[in-house]
Amino acid sequence: MRYDVSIIGLYILDVLGRPVTKIPDRGNVEFIDEIRLTVAGTAGGTVVDAAKLGLKCLAVGAVGDDEKADFVIATLQKFGIDASAMQRLKGIPTSATILNVRPNGDRPALHVRGASDHFDVAPADYDKVFDAPIVHLGGTGLLKKLDGEPSRVLLQEAKKRGRTVTFDLIAANAQTIKIVKPLLPYIDYFMPSIEEAKDMSGRGSAEDCAKYYLDQGATCCVFTLGGEGAFYAHKDGTRLKVPAYDIKVVDTTGCGDAFDAGFITALHRKMDPEQSVRFAQAAAALVATGLGSDAGIVSFDDTLAQMKKWRVKS
Repeated sequence: MRYDVSIIGLYILDVLGRPVTKIPDRGNVEFIDEIRLTVAGTAGGTVVDAAKLGLKCLAVGAVGDDEKADFVIATLQKFGIDASAMQRLKGIPTSATILNVRPNGDRPALHVRGASDHFDVAPADYDKVFDAPIVHLGGTGLLKKLDGEPSRVLLQEAKKRGRTVTFDLIAANAQTIKIVKPLLPYIDYFMPSIEEAKDMSGRGSAEDCAKYYLDQGATCCVFTLGGEGAFYAHKDGTRLKVPAYDIKVVDTTGCGDAFDAGFITALHRKMDPEQSVRFAQAAAALVATGLGSDAGIVSFDDTLAQMKKWRVKS
């Protein structure tokens, strides 16, 4: 196949500043240490990190016809990502977010939904989009046109073609389960945060959440637990609770996307489940040490080296 992974979904331009302790009154100015522009989103952040980890990636999403689109496409290409499946939509702004990153790493956001709401994958594009053994759909919940039945058809086709499907979402709440449940039988690795998993399932523990999604058809659940690590539950009965690395957090933007990229890379490298989760957590930890969704990650070998140096939380 031409690619190692095809990453479909939400592509965003992030504008980040840190540290932000308050928004200035009236027209006043507060000085901060750092401002960055990054390609982000549950697909965009993931594809950049996966490329930095050495995978040959196809980016599948949409941008507008503005200056933000130019930056997104140029950045994807800079990292060696094939952007030929990115749609440029006339008269629509590129999806974008302003993030005011607090000293503790929290990141209140202002978001323009933009082009990602108008993105879909046409059957005529299936041969290209599925020209990879792993297909990742990221951003369900903020993909207005693709969410729901179009996503089910897309993932059904991926499985029909024998692809491994990984999946993540964004801004999930109790109502999001309506669009997620029909997708679960076509998802090999379901990777929301534990907060999202609880909100959608109504269950109170990681084990109970996993049982709910596995019963609905998912093959494996991998929940990110923030500072508590990650939880892995496979339908074959395998259960793993892997602690987080003990790092100094600068910014948590894109940590979930980096976890996805790390886990996809581990699948590509045929790591065992525990190695896969640990490597995914290392990718997420690296991103947390800097500003933006691609901070910290240098390469596959560097990520492995960092894993050996870090301690895990007790």
